[in-house]
Amino acid sequence: MSKSENLYAAARQVIPGGVNSPVRAFTGVGGVPLFIERADGAYLYDADGKAYIDYVGSWGPMVLGHNHPAIRNAVIEAVERGLSFGAPTEMEVKMAELVCELVPTMDMVRMVNSGTEATMSAIRPGSRLHRPR
Repeated sequence: MSKSENLYAAARQVIPGGVNSPVRAFTGVGGVPLFIERADGAYLYDADGKAYIDYVGSWGPMVLGHNHPAIRNAVIEAVERGLSFGAPTEMEVKMAELVCELVPTMDMVRMVNSGTEATMSAIRPGSRLHRPR
């Protein structure tokens, strides 16, 4: 058995379906999900050391690839300041200003932590405006 197969067997004992992402579809086609150990540039490497071109990009955030030194160093610097504060920060203001500068038609930015939250944030104002009176 491959290391990914062993990991999948172990995962099914403690994680419903054995995975926490859309790779559940592997079982529908008779396969085993790849368990990724590391990534670099445009490549993912599974637990058995096999390389794959990453066409998924972690569903969006890895559009610039994995492990670029400048990005990695910026992340390390940010982590050294703290991971999560549950309060506003100067960096989020700077990021919102940069997004508004890069997208001239955008006046404001709402940062959320998931696609679900983004969709809810977009729907709520519209539903308030269009309620029957």
